[in-house]
Amino acid sequence: MTELLYMTDSYLREFEAVVAKSKGNRVVLDQTAFYPGGGGQPEDTGTLAVEDQTWQVEQAKKKGPDIWHHLNAEAPPEGAKVLGLFRSDRRYKLMRTHTALHILCGVVWRDYGAQVTGGNMKLGAGRMDFEFESMSKELVEEIEEKINIEVEASRDVEIDILPRDEAFEIPDLIRTKINLLPRSIQEVRTVNVKGLDLQADGGTHVANTSEVGPIKVVDYESKGRINKRIYIELVDQE
Repeated sequence: MTELLYMTDSYLREFEAVVAKSKGNRVVLDQTAFYPGGGGQPEDTGTLAVEDQTWQVEQAKKKGPDIWHHLNAEAPPEGAKVLGLFRSDRRYKLMRTHTALHILCGVVWRDYGAQVTGGNMKLGAGRMDFEFESMSKELVEEIEEKINIEVEASRDVEIDILPRDEAFEIPDLIRTKINLLPRSIQEVRTVNVKGLDLQADGGTHVANTSEVGPIKVVDYESKGRINKRIYIELVDQE
């Protein structure tokens, strides 16, 4: 099983690892900081290097207990020691975006009691679907004001990994309409935007809401009778 370094340190930029499996242009490492995608967050990209040879990591995909790194050429052999380096600028923007969506989710849950029915993100932008019966320009403007108050509140974002039974004793841990956590998962990673939002989540996040920067609600639309979609963007795209 690949040790998932990003689970405890989203800021880790480079890491050393050993090739555990090698097949064609794909490898499994004994540990990795490459996020393999999931929960609406895209996977990381970057490089693996062995001495003076470098491979581009074009994709990282989870399959069972392993994360397969898809490379741009024939992969290094099993047992090779590699240096992994991902695109930290891309990762950091995804971290900010992901935390922005948790701020949005936290505000909507706290103030309107609406569950999440879907979501997705890309660099600097994302969307979330909520169980709202109606949506208006005035409501959207109100939500935008509230989420930016939470950014400015400089709330710490804490990561924890709990036994499944203990995690599910936390009220409202699952904010999605359907519990997407397979029963096979016995340890649950939680992301806690202190005082605002506590959820089960496997993605990468910033350590404080102030790092997100201003958030703009750029659009909204109805996706059904009680399903409304809100689109957000980071104002500072740098």
